[in-house]
Amino acid sequence: MLRQIIKRGSSSVVLSSRIARAVPSRAALFHSSSTQYSASKTVKLTAESYPNVKRDERYATLEQSDIDYFKSILPENALIQDQDDLLFYNEDWMRKYRGQSKLTLKPKTTEQVSQILKYANERNLAVVPQGGNTGLVGGSVPVFDEIVLSLANMNKIRSLDTTSGIFKADSGVVLEVADQHLAENGYIFPLDLGAKGSCHIGGTVATNAGGLRLLRYGSLHGSVLGLEVVLANGKIVSSIDALRKDNTGYDLKQLFIGSEGTLGVITGLSILCPPRPKNFNVAFLGVESYEAVMKTFVKAKSELGEILSAFEFMDESCQELAKKHLKTAYPLEEQHPFYILIETSGSNGEHDLEKLEAFLESAFENEVIQDGVIAQDETQLKGLWNWREQIPEACQINGGVYKYDVSLPLSDLYGLVDAARERLTQAGLLGDTEDFPVIDAVGYGHVGDGNLHLNVAVRRYEKSVEKALEPFVYEWVSSKKGSISAEHGLGFQKKNYIGYTKSQPEIEMMKQLKQLYDPNAILNPYKYI
Repeated sequence: MLRQIIKRGSSSVVLSSRIARAVPSRAALFHSSSTQYSASKTVKLTAESYPNVKRDERYATLEQSDIDYFKSILPENALIQDQDDLLFYNEDWMRKYRGQSKLTLKPKTTEQVSQILKYANERNLAVVPQGGNTGLVGGSVPVFDEIVLSLANMNKIRSLDTTSGIFKADSGVVLEVADQHLAENGYIFPLDLGAKGSCHIGGTVATNAGGLRLLRYGSLHGSVLGLEVVLANGKIVSSIDALRKDNTGYDLKQLFIGSEGTLGVITGLSILCPPRPKNFNVAFLGVESYEAVMKTFVKAKSELGEILSAFEFMDESCQELAKKHLKTAYPLEEQHPFYILIETSGSNGEHDLEKLEAFLESAFENEVIQDGVIAQDETQLKGLWNWREQIPEACQINGGVYKYDVSLPLSDLYGLVDAARERLTQAGLLGDTEDFPVIDAVGYGHVGDGNLHLNVAVRRYEKSVEKALEPFVYEWVSSKKGSISAEHGLGFQKKNYIGYTKSQPEIEMMKQLKQLYDPNAILNPYKYI
């Protein structure tokens, strides 16, 4: 039974109950819809979609002698050459980019990665490091015929110090697997993503993923204690045994967090994991304006304090797409322009629920929120989270999606969605019929860290849509002193627009670092800068 929050009159709140609707599991939803969608169309080659991007002739072409070498250091089943099997490694999750790699390598050890990169560097063979391939900016798939270096077989949990919470593992460990292991020992991974059943922990570090609970646990720049990295020349550099306090020289690991595999390949990591909260509560609320979202956030920070672990907002348009995707009854009976998901977590369930109910009662009395429900068990909690986590997939089920992950001052956060809708309407691209490529521009994201996800749901990918949005979106963000990438990285999609956030001296320093650590530029070419 979901606990429904009902406002009666102007000054009283009643918490009552009604039957909860059955909500499919996240894994089942992801599997079924992804399978159906993956067969729905053929993805154009990136080289065809972006003919202005040319293959760099400095890179060698794969030869049989190269295959023979890789077979000498890897078992035969660790080399993938079949075209059908290669499709997974060549295409991105959004089915927007598709490379032409003829080879995927799946090493199991750091030493094997070292041998691969040393050889590739000497031969000038371009390499794309790849984790779970859940990236959203085309950063983890080839553009042309680069070798894919998959870390999927490097999936060992190395250790967990149950006193300090320091967790060490290979980079190919799936995030959900890592979190389950930690849960068994009373800890939690300080990052949660909708794709946690597929993404790798090394990939999350390489892209500096933000996730759903950055509000509570901060960014990976603060959580990661040490890394094991293989440089382009095959040299292994490790700080994986670092402790929480280490003030000796430059903090070199920070260079690789968020570098998207352009400076080195992360093969292992050490991360500080906090104690796992014993109790979670989730409330799903309806409000009448973005201003009300902001008021609710300020109030939640003040009154929920240390137990507030997530504050997500969603507009009505993205929830309409989610309804079509999930095909189940909505948690709230009435429609609202905006929705909020609040999660609290702590060690005392009775105390936490009491604080949450007091907050909701006060918010209703002050007419900040209009409607809402509270989950009463873990199944309902996951069900409410699904309405947030399934938005990215829902946005692309009708054909595709253009995704813009940005950070902005909270006062301007939703303004970008309105501006994008106006831009697409003026260009004659947004409409209700098949004649228009754009279905809608929707907004959702993490209010706690000023992160907006602008998703433009389309019936089909068209250059006219991309031209209308880029660089318009980045110019708009830059005018508000925001960042063109809050957590997804730069990849292939944003590599030409870094100047909207970084200054020229900063870009020059980044290029100098690239030249220093990867002088032959074999690591993840055509991306980043």
